[in-house]
This record gives sequence, structure tokens and C-alpha cells, in this order.
Amino acid sequence: MIGTVLVVRPDNAGDVLLAGPAVRAVAANARRVVLLAGPHGRAAAALLPGVDQVLEWRTPWIDPGGVPMTGRHASRLIDQVRRIAPDVALILTSFHQSALPMALLLRLAGTPRIAAISPDYPGSLLDVRHIVDESVDVPESERMLDLARAAGFEPPPGDDGRLAVREPLPNMEHLTGPPGYVVVHPGTSVPARAWPQERWAEAVRELAAAGERVIITGSPGERALTARIARAAADPHALPLVPPLGMDLVLDLGGATTFAGLAGVLASASVAVVANTGPAHLAAAVRTPVVSLFAPVVPAARWAPYGVPVELLGDQRAPCRGSRARICPVPGHPCLSSVRGEHIVEAVRRLAAVKESVP
Repeated sequence: MIGTVLVVRPDNAGDVLLAGPAVRAVAANARRVVLLAGPHGRAAAALLPGVDQVLEWRTPWIDPGGVPMTGRHASRLIDQVRRIAPDVALILTSFHQSALPMALLLRLAGTPRIAAISPDYPGSLLDVRHIVDESVDVPESERMLDLARAAGFEPPPGDDGRLAVREPLPNMEHLTGPPGYVVVHPGTSVPARAWPQERWAEAVRELAAAGERVIITGSPGERALTARIARAAADPHALPLVPPLGMDLVLDLGGATTFAGLAGVLASASVAVVANTGPAHLAAAVRTPVVSLFAPVVPAARWAPYGVPVELLGDQRAPCRGSRARICPVPGHPCLSSVRGEHIVEAVRRLAAVKESVP
């Protein structure tokens, strides 16, 4: 068994959660697993089974905040890695990212063995250079697990390869009431993936009118967003086509939970309604079916919620397809603007009975 393995996944929360099966494979073959995450992925990293320690470092070639790459900033990472002295490092990337800048820094930190997917010639930067056919859209979770296997880390017996989080999760019934509600999570980290606020309000209103208990969730930075949607949903003049029924069934929990608390809220939901963002993968990790409002700026075949029943909404052939745009490049946001509240209600109904059959 290997001593310490450093697993690198310095992206957002969803990326880290998708790395979970690969992390469990590493943990089954190592005495200690340290996960290097960015500030947006740290809370998710702490929830992954098999992780013993989390390091945080903002990766300049990945972090959207534009952190400058300086010698001092690089030294912070090199010093952290030297202190943990990993025997092996596994660099997990998305299909459009290069592992080589991180491999260079890990070499400078003295890491003796490094594995990564790399279409580019790595020279002496990698000991295990895994090559995959990137013209084939493979789910990101499977792609990362494939690298772990190539590096010699087989999953433990009985591992189903699905997403997972540490248990027990916080019991959130003091906020949510009994299980069986619909979670609506309107926030996204990338504007191009966002559904218009007025449509979120329409969906909340129609779900409540259909008798569903609706819980609106969001991060602390999304309190204003969830409050606006809750107010608009409750206003009978804002959406006059929908009768003002059942608004006592709507609860705004924007900013009221930690990331682990959000996992607890999602675990007791019958369905989660969410765009392509971290909480979609968190719902999958707690085995809750997902209505996914998916903008095709990245392929759904790679990034849709993994391992749970999913209703995929949005035009996957829209002109923005595969652009990886952060800001919608097409006037009118056609990939998602055609989705209406009634479509959400229909999708929720189709999935509502499914969770009972999900092991």
C-alpha cells in the first residue's frame, strides 16, 4: 500500500464532487489521501469519503478570479506540498485543461511520481501519461476514475462508482420540515448557464400551485437572488396566468445552510431543480433525482448529474453548443429561454416517484 497520495482537483464544487469515485479508488490503496482544491471547491472536498486532509490553493490557469501567477504564489503551493511529502500525485483535469503546469510545480516540490491525462508530450513532468480519446464524450467522473485505474488505483470491492458524500449528513428538518419537498436552486457560478429569474419565479409558483412544497436554496452570496425569486413567485400580479395558490408551501433558505447543510436538505428532497452547477452534482451525490436546466456550452454527456435519474431540459443543439462560454454568446439565451414553468412541473412529476426506487 502506498503512503501519501496527493489528488489535485482545483476547480469548483461540482468538479470536486465528480472526482469522488477516483478519490475512493485512491483511498482504497493508500494510507493517506490529501486533496488539493481551490477556494470554490474546498467545502466539497471536505465532504468526499476517503479524503484525510484538504489543501487550498488558487490555480491561476483555472481560477476565474484571475489570480496572478507569481513566484510568491507558486512558492505557497510548493511549500505546502513539500510539507505533506506525497509519494504519488494524481492530477485530475477536465477534457479542456492541461495538467502540465501543475505537474511542473509538483516536480519543483519534489513529488517523485505524478500521473495525469495529457494529450501533449510531458517530457519528464509525468511518470504516468494517460491518453484518452477526447473526441468521445465520456462522463467526467468516469474519465477521472479511468486515470486512477491507469495509475494503479483500483476501486474497492463493491464500490458502485457513483458520487457520494460523507455520512451522516446534518439533519435539516428543523429548517425544512419532513422529507418529500422539491428543492429549487436558481444560482449558478457561470452566467451562461443561468435560467432567467422570472422563469425561476414562474416555476416556483407553478410547483406550489400544483401542491408541491418548494424550498429555494442558495449560497450566502445568493441571498438576494433567492429572495427576489421568492417575492416574485408570491406576487399574484407578477405571473397572472398562474392562480395564487399554495404560496405558504414555499420556503426561502438562501444563504441559510453550509455546503454540508445543503447536502442534508437535498438528501430529503424528492427532486432537485437546478442548472449545471455544483448543487446538481451534490444532489446526485445524495441520490436525489435532478431536473437539470442544462445550457449546452459544455456537453451534457460529460457534465449532466451522474448516476441518478435526470430530466434534461434546454435545447442541447443551440448555437452556443460546445462554446464553453461564461457569458451567453447568443442574444436571447435560446438554449434555456424556451423552458417554462409548466415544463418544470411536468419533469418533477415524472421524477417524483423515482427516488423511492433509487438505492
